[in-house]
Amino acid sequence: MGRQLGLLIDRQGRVEMIIVGDTGAIFIPELPRARSGAGRLRGLRLVHTHLTPELISQEDLMDLLFLRLDGLAVLTVDAHGGPQQLQRAHLLPPNPEKRHYTVHPAIPWDKVETDFVAEVEAIEEEMTRAMPDAREASDGPAAVLVSVAALPRPVQELNLEELRELARTAGVDVVGTMIQRVPSLNPKFILGKGKLAELEVLALQGNASMIVFDGELSPAQLRNLAEVTERKVLDRTQLILDIFAQHATTRAGKLQVEMAQLKYTQPRLVGKNRAMDRLAGGIGGRGPGETKLETDRRRIRDRITRIKGELDTLRKQRAFARARRAKQRVPLASLVGYTNAGKSTLLNALTNAEVLAENKLFATLDPTTRRLRFPEERELILADTVGFIRNLPKELVEAFRATLEELEAADLLIHVADAGHPELDRQLRAVEDILVEMEMHDIPRLLVLNKWDTVPEELRETLLLAHPEAIPVAALQREGLDALAHGIASRIDWERTMRPADGTDGEWCDEGTDASPTGTVDPDAWGSDTDDGLPYEWPCSCEDPVQ
Repeated sequence: MGRQLGLLIDRQGRVEMIIVGDTGAIFIPELPRARSGAGRLRGLRLVHTHLTPELISQEDLMDLLFLRLDGLAVLTVDAHGGPQQLQRAHLLPPNPEKRHYTVHPAIPWDKVETDFVAEVEAIEEEMTRAMPDAREASDGPAAVLVSVAALPRPVQELNLEELRELARTAGVDVVGTMIQRVPSLNPKFILGKGKLAELEVLALQGNASMIVFDGELSPAQLRNLAEVTERKVLDRTQLILDIFAQHATTRAGKLQVEMAQLKYTQPRLVGKNRAMDRLAGGIGGRGPGETKLETDRRRIRDRITRIKGELDTLRKQRAFARARRAKQRVPLASLVGYTNAGKSTLLNALTNAEVLAENKLFATLDPTTRRLRFPEERELILADTVGFIRNLPKELVEAFRATLEELEAADLLIHVADAGHPELDRQLRAVEDILVEMEMHDIPRLLVLNKWDTVPEELRETLLLAHPEAIPVAALQREGLDALAHGIASRIDWERTMRPADGTDGEWCDEGTDASPTGTVDPDAWGSDTDDGLPYEWPCSCEDPVQ
């Protein structure tokens, strides 16, 4: 025939597909997922002919990798089509040499005595044995983390470490990481073909069903990577959105997360070419109507509009709550900072509250307010808000505007930072940049270096010299809280916050209660996380209550 021939053979020896190519190559069509084997590999091996003495080529090896074939064999033939030599290759389990595959020497075709089925079963067994025991006991999906950027490698490693924490919070098991530094990103696959092959082997060896990229991928890149890897592909924004969806508990939080997800999904809907959505336009030439893609887009737009209306109502409720606090002249201090810096733990330590505090990123989403009492009968509202992170997705910033408006009304921002984190300065800059972006940089701030117990003794003096205004605390051990309370009290303009809205000089009650609650008051009654921040109405027993 003068053409290359290929056979795809399953593990029972049945020929699943016959491929007829040209003189120089064969083209393997897309293989149905249903034909993939139950194990790691596809359950098919490829045997095809070469019309020249050339043996296994790089193109053949790429097919072996990307299609996850059980094995690959090339049979050379003479000018009359008679068989000559056979060379085979197969993938490898994890090994110290970090080899992805092995290519065996060519031998005469009639000397082949390999048991291909036993060989592939042994490879899969070795792959399973090489997996950590913790992975086998875990119920979460396995993922490979990838960083492709023009940044220096140490920065990419730090970014991947943060991405690993995000994955852990989302319930994903990380089975491998990959870093590539490039001058410019590949617009189609973000990675080059060689690195894509390496990524495929890494995912195969770790039995990963998911690939997570550090950064935001374009819709085309997401689609292309999913097609070539046959795995679920996520970017950093999707992972953060998934964490928010898991941790949202209140109606407001769920609405905000849903809107962020819809805004992210809307430009990534794919379907047939929109130029073919209408066969003809105008009167008398109507087309077939809306396509499924157009219907989905319209539904998303309608849902976003409804959510915006509900969030506007929520925003008005929060504005009303802030107005009530202003009328009562109770100052508001908000805890801000990088995620997992210990804001909720600090709130619990200062107010004896029991707000959820976990060693995870974005454990707290919904704003929580508690009362904090000072000597001299002074009190303020302490609010815990959602944590920040570098490159905070714009969809989240916009969706959580109703929540973040609590920061705009604050008299003091308490910037909580993880003093023991290796990226302390970078996290401080990230939070400052977000505050500037949200036009909150003019609000007075107090820097708190939390987790001070994790800082080595020899580094503490250096940190305090670098941040002379900071107050070191260890919220979990309840150390440094007195100094922090004094620092908060000294930075609140009590004269301004205690003055009535009409500008007159207000006076406290003269019964010695200073408008304090009568009787026993549940501390959680003050702006709990379920009442949308509405402050507790204080009864006053004196004749001239505070206006």
